[in-house]
Amino acid sequence: MMRSLWSAASGMIAQQTNVDTISHNLANVNTVGYKTQKAEFKTLLYQNLQARTTTANGETKPTPAQVGLGTRVADINTYFTQGALAASESNTDFAIDGRGFFAVLGDDGETYYTRNGSFTWAIGPQGTTLCNQDGYPVLDSTGKNIVIPNGVTSGNMVISQDGSVGYKRADGTYVAMNQTIGLYQFTNPAGLNKLSRSLYAVTDASGEAMNEATANGLTKSNVLQNYLENSNVQVADEMVNLIIAQRAYELNSKAIQASDEMLQQANSLRR
Repeated sequence: MMRSLWSAASGMIAQQTNVDTISHNLANVNTVGYKTQKAEFKTLLYQNLQARTTTANGETKPTPAQVGLGTRVADINTYFTQGALAASESNTDFAIDGRGFFAVLGDDGETYYTRNGSFTWAIGPQGTTLCNQDGYPVLDSTGKNIVIPNGVTSGNMVISQDGSVGYKRADGTYVAMNQTIGLYQFTNPAGLNKLSRSLYAVTDASGEAMNEATANGLTKSNVLQNYLENSNVQVADEMVNLIIAQRAYELNSKAIQASDEMLQQANSLRR
């Protein structure tokens, strides 16, 4: 009976994490570039209730008598499916159609990656630079900042579907800057370390960032100006998952109550 108490308690703890994950998904349903997460579970150790043989001849039983000790969270996976594209009136809003990630330079000098293409022009030490909403410079395919040339206004900047950066002169002539917005892919994007501000950091599990401009064998992504990628959270699915998690939590609490009543009955046998 004590085994059932601990098994049910582990189930309640696991389902609490499940509810936390679902709540996080629902909270970010309108976050640009957010990718839905799902908690995965695994069983704990099994205990043998009987030997594998119950005969004097030592014959093996066809099936063992084992009981598990509950469950725990194995991992929380991130699913990088494509989110819906929404039109935007800002010329510095970009959506990625494909598996790529934008790269930004953090305050600590490290490179981070994101699917959130809500950028803006910000005045920095090098000049007017393309940055994300936190002021982190967006990097091009060579790892450099994208800076507006002297005498050019932000309204004249043009970024094509392949991410090429240029601008238009007063007479309408297009001038290429020989820069391209950097797009990077990962062998295992689910292994990226999730940070705040919709940023991801490289880990050993994710593999090194592969530059779409130089790496061979990659299906290149498209950069769509005046679009943003919505989150891929499916609200209906998350609500169903939330109900299932809540019911599982309730069932585990009922198991604890049943075990408690059984212990109470056992303790009252001598009365």
